[in-house]
Amino acid sequence: MRPRASIAEIGLTRRMRRTALRSAVVVAVVLGLSSGCATIRRHDTLQTEQMLAAAGFRMKLADTPEKLAHLQTLTPRRLVPHRRADQLYYAYADPEVCRCLYTGTETQYQAYQQLALQQRRADEALMAAQANLNASMDWEMWGPWPWY
Repeated sequence: MRPRASIAEIGLTRRMRRTALRSAVVVAVVLGLSSGCATIRRHDTLQTEQMLAAAGFRMKLADTPEKLAHLQTLTPRRLVPHRRADQLYYAYADPEVCRCLYTGTETQYQAYQQLALQQRRADEALMAAQANLNASMDWEMWGPWPWY
């Protein structure tokens, strides 16, 4: 037969369970938020790489351990200018998603800038259209919302 726990022990056990549950919830929220940020970063990286390819940048895979090690020393996910043989080049290192290096000339960089500008304008137009659609809705006819 199991000995009966005292009231103090029962209270302590309940507090410990609540603390453990709260800790688990906090960990779950933090993990959820961090994975959401990683998903957004991955999407942004893929979108940038699609525009770089469309602008004529060449993708070079880090297909050897030496190339991968060098790729990881470069500034990640930023277009960085480099001079080589009196010629200006641009490099975009992605050590995480595609494990590759995009390289392009000044002309290709200008084409990329134009594509990026067009994308920003399209995104802004979409956001404005969504805001206009939202403004035209008569939400008051639905009465009070649960969070009021």
